[in-house]
Amino acid sequence: MTKDAIKAGRLLRAPENFLDPVVAQEITANGLSEERRGFLRKSFLAASAAMASGVTFAQGGVSGDGDPNILNLPEHSTTLGQAVATNGYGVPSKYETNLLRRESPGLTRVSAASVSFAPLQGLFGIITPSGLHFERHHQGWHDIDPSKHRFMINGLVKNPKVYTMDDLMRLPSVSRMHFIECGANTAMEWGNVAVPTVQYSHGMLSCCEFTGVPLSVLLEDCGYDKKNGKFILAEGADGSSMTRTISMDRALDDVIVAWGMNGEMLRPENGYPLRLVVPGVQGVSWVKWLRRIEVGDKEYGTKDEAIHYIDSMPDGMYRQYTSIQECKSVITTPSAGQMLLDKGFYNITGLAWSGRGKIKRVDVSVDGGRNWRTARLEGPVNTKCLTRFNINWVWDGSPVVLQSRAIDETGYVQPKINELRAVRGTRSIYHNNAIQSWKVSESGEVSNVQVY
Repeated sequence: MTKDAIKAGRLLRAPENFLDPVVAQEITANGLSEERRGFLRKSFLAASAAMASGVTFAQGGVSGDGDPNILNLPEHSTTLGQAVATNGYGVPSKYETNLLRRESPGLTRVSAASVSFAPLQGLFGIITPSGLHFERHHQGWHDIDPSKHRFMINGLVKNPKVYTMDDLMRLPSVSRMHFIECGANTAMEWGNVAVPTVQYSHGMLSCCEFTGVPLSVLLEDCGYDKKNGKFILAEGADGSSMTRTISMDRALDDVIVAWGMNGEMLRPENGYPLRLVVPGVQGVSWVKWLRRIEVGDKEYGTKDEAIHYIDSMPDGMYRQYTSIQECKSVITTPSAGQMLLDKGFYNITGLAWSGRGKIKRVDVSVDGGRNWRTARLEGPVNTKCLTRFNINWVWDGSPVVLQSRAIDETGYVQPKINELRAVRGTRSIYHNNAIQSWKVSESGEVSNVQVY
């Protein structure tokens, strides 16, 4: 690599709040038509241009007078700082207030039954901060008094039981890192390019350390019917009474009845005080505010699995109980909405995950999939967990298309969008794990495109 090529490029982050509240409310009220999708993209690009024109950078070092940020001691170097425990619960810096989970305008008509997206473009490593974990609610969230919450196991068991939170937290616990992805993540990209940044295209994805008691321990405690108990039904305590069928094999494998997330209690919007953790399976099965497990001999076919979270197939049939989140990856930087300000060196970074186990390899292409290079996998590489990948890249200023392709330990290779459509059609909503493409134009602007 030449000396000139080593020069680090500079990147402008994606704009935030590119729609004013009035426009956002109008889109929400009238739905997201193709015309409004176009309007959304134009508004976003205008915001990007405004950001780019309003930011200046020093070129080639400092002037002959020197850098005042070095020569003049700042206030924080000459005065007494804040006392310990000024904030009894720590908060981010005031300079990081733009990094928020955000609702997509027009996605749903009621915010209580909507989604907020995690800002993947601004996160490091693999752990999602608790306050940035994506949300998906069907009837809004509540802050439940844990002393009054009860968890029941019934059905095909010898000893039906009711547990308090104290009962559960006295049992042997485990802590494991796992990703959770909504089955509808990347849903709007099935037909065509629809959203302007990785936050909205892939942000129904998070990864945390979860703590709780293995469900297998509780099922054994209640004496589940090992001959006839083939499935469990998990039920939530929210207003929608979310219910999901899970096979007994999976329930006994690695499912956790969890109260902890990232070293503390679950946040209310993430199911406090109790939720189910079902590694590798779509997020809707991770039932929040968990109140009941019923053991049964067949699939339950409840409302949330008979008419929702089913896959529309090209022949007009619907596929039920598709739960595993297949191998998938996405480049988070550079990604759509960002802008490259210089030619030179960049670190391409992103995330990969698989509901079937560990990530084995991630390849990256800068020419729309014609040629691939293997990226570095940054540890830890855990099963059913996000894996961070990085690869060096020198941009010469020409237009390029960036892609990542993940391969898991089963040998499954993440498909191109046209390969996925050949099997699933274009009218699906759920389980889009296609390769994502980001186009870098000569101007340095990065945008969402689909390349076959």
